[in-house]
Amino acid sequence: MERLVEVSDQELRIDFVLGCKCRVNVRLRSLSATTPIAFKVQTSSPHKFLVNSPSGLIPPLSYATFQVILKPQSQLPPNFPRSPSDRFLIKTALAPDLSHNSSESTHPEFINSWFNSSPHESTQDLKLKVAFVGPFLLRHAVASGDIDAVRNIIKRQRNIVAEFSTREAESLLQVATKSDNSDEMVNLLVEAGLKADTPARLDDVRESRWDSKGWTDLHVAVAFDRTDEILRLIEVTEHGSLDCRDKEGRTALHLAASKGHERCARMLVDAGADVDARSKDGRTALYRAAANGDRRMVEMLMELGADPTIASMDRGRSAVDVARDKGHKEVVEILEWGEAVLNAARRGELKHLESLLEKDASVKYRDQYGLTALHAAAIKGHKDAVMMLVEFGSDIEWQDTEGHTPLHLAVEGGSIETVEVLIDRGANVNAKTKMGATPLYLARAMGYDDISQFLLEKGASSSVPSPLSSSLSSML
Repeated sequence: MERLVEVSDQELRIDFVLGCKCRVNVRLRSLSATTPIAFKVQTSSPHKFLVNSPSGLIPPLSYATFQVILKPQSQLPPNFPRSPSDRFLIKTALAPDLSHNSSESTHPEFINSWFNSSPHESTQDLKLKVAFVGPFLLRHAVASGDIDAVRNIIKRQRNIVAEFSTREAESLLQVATKSDNSDEMVNLLVEAGLKADTPARLDDVRESRWDSKGWTDLHVAVAFDRTDEILRLIEVTEHGSLDCRDKEGRTALHLAASKGHERCARMLVDAGADVDARSKDGRTALYRAAANGDRRMVEMLMELGADPTIASMDRGRSAVDVARDKGHKEVVEILEWGEAVLNAARRGELKHLESLLEKDASVKYRDQYGLTALHAAAIKGHKDAVMMLVEFGSDIEWQDTEGHTPLHLAVEGGSIETVEVLIDRGANVNAKTKMGATPLYLARAMGYDDISQFLLEKGASSSVPSPLSSSLSSML
């Protein structure tokens, strides 16, 4: 039987503070297109938790939210982050008899009674685990020297230490340096993004850590989001050295993607770093960003030409596979919709293309050859698709891996109407590929006299580009 509802997260992550009420919201989405879904929330620890509201009705393809409230606790959780003794069960069932949606039928007490009145054949249960996280427990775990607890809190709240103020970070660092496993503890916090006015003690730990990981100065600068230092290193670094690898085969771009440092990632790729470099496990920067659910990083890497089809070596999964496995729906949509836009443009499917673009699907997606949807529409001569893509923000001068602009490909496709559309919207009539070919050169080489004449009328240069001229003279 197909699922009735979808939950925002399979684990309730409660930001714990001693002696205070702690709250977390859970959102349910109905997967039924025609019938309301009734739900009822139960907990294994009613002495600790309240649920507001514990039952409700979700209209077809709509949402409902309930809040879990942890009552003020006088003691720390016996186990954290995961709390094996605390669980929640969400019972769901199709509720066609409540479709009249009266005030009585949607009241929590009525729905609770409805659940208890008779068994429902279509009932489905969702189980939610509980994890206690947050700065309060992180400080306690650091002070206790509990490496596993610190690691697991950071895993669940990836940016937790990066949000500490300088004073808070210094205090946490001082506590970490006094623990029995201080080197490992400081390493863990620093790698998670702890930013503090570092004393000599931390410098020593860092230096040891960088050596153990095989990090270069560029890796370190990226790890700490030091853009000024990255610029300096790019200026003095040979092109190939931008892809230097640590002991796990990670480049500086891998670190930028993992930590969500967008400016660092863009600087590296703009300077010539390989956007599709693979670490020893076969993972690319895009794969790591997708695994983290980092929508903005994924969008940027796609814009920069990252290939979403590259599979990792461990389980053969691509970026979209790992995003789907981890439930990062927005990232999945970006990765899938980008390809869908390109395919719709290639086929000239205007209604489908417009529908995707109106849903904010990206026009910046590129395939492994650097082709965008605008390139694909241009070479196929779909002038209406070309106009639509330009209206939705496609850059008319985007180049593929060989330097072809959409105008080059429109010429190659032999569609003078598409050529006219692109030039009317400002395409550079004398744009050159990496080999130096202009649109006019391609038109003449392919015998398109009408396109050649039109390009000349629009200001195309009649001279043969120098790289091609040299290669032609050597053949004579």
